[in-house]
Amino acid sequence: MAAQNDPQAPALRRGDSAVMPVLLILGLGVTVAIILAVYGRVHEPTGFALNVAGFSGPQAVKAWLATGAFVLALVQLLSGLAIVGRLGGMVAPPWVSPLHRWSGRLAVLLTVPVVVHCLYALGFQTDTPRVLIHSFLGCFFYGAFTAKMLLLTRRGLPGWAIPLIGGLVFIALFGLWLSSSVWFFVLRGITF
Repeated sequence: MAAQNDPQAPALRRGDSAVMPVLLILGLGVTVAIILAVYGRVHEPTGFALNVAGFSGPQAVKAWLATGAFVLALVQLLSGLAIVGRLGGMVAPPWVSPLHRWSGRLAVLLTVPVVVHCLYALGFQTDTPRVLIHSFLGCFFYGAFTAKMLLLTRRGLPGWAIPLIGGLVFIALFGLWLSSSVWFFVLRGITF
């Protein structure tokens, strides 16, 4: 009965209804991550290597593509902070939003050959802690990315939803870059 007289009750219900689409979309992202992990685990790895002319081998190709994606993710982070006014309180110039969109598109495009190679040729592996973490983060990245793209199409979301999921996408890509490209460059040196 006290809830009926509480002036905050309608606001809480409105807030709860705004959170439901976020939770459903996050559930879809988790589903994508699980499907990728299951596919990678049950699929018989082919060992087929992706190679691009000018590179010493498939690991070098993947390391450089992931590095390019991470550099673009840094652009995403900075432009996203500028868009929401978190870089010194300045208003972002009009070119920042297109930069944010296109750097994100290019970053994901750079990851596509990497993920196809990793899932098809190598599968979801658990041999070492680094490889297990890398496999998990790869699936998590694409699940979080899927959720972010779906959230961007929704109106009336809580203000924290897009920055949170964008941050998760960035953290996942950073972890992928550390567990692959940085590892490769430390092991082999910065080579092509």
